[in-house]
Amino acid sequence: MKIIIINGPNLNLLGKREPDIYGDTTFETFFDSLQNKYPNITLHYYQSNVEGELINKIQEVGFDYDGIILNAAAYTHTSVGIGDAVKAITTPVIEVHISNTFARETFRHQSFISPNAKGIIIGFGLKSYELALQSFL
Repeated sequence: MKIIIINGPNLNLLGKREPDIYGDTTFETFFDSLQNKYPNITLHYYQSNVEGELINKIQEVGFDYDGIILNAAAYTHTSVGIGDAVKAITTPVIEVHISNTFARETFRHQSFISPNAKGIIIGFGLKSYELALQSFL
């Protein structure tokens, strides 16, 4: 099984950025622990702060992988293009958010990804990614 985690803007700052919301663990440390816990799954990771690069990656893997775990971060609420990319591919996508977006600013309640995602996991910290991974098993 081949799964990719795709993270959007500012998630490269996990462990440093607003630890009260996002925790104090870097994503790389968390990703290493996922790889160790699920050795029979080929896990890949991609992060970009650039909307077009995220769309390119979704299109690149969206017909060959068994699953995509997507945290488009702020682009979730603004990018019709990312939503359209998710709709255009055949690989199932689980939308993930570390924080409970519905407990935050009103603009974070809108998602252009959700209508085209297989499912959504919101608000369980980094554990949200593992829950998404388990949904593919």
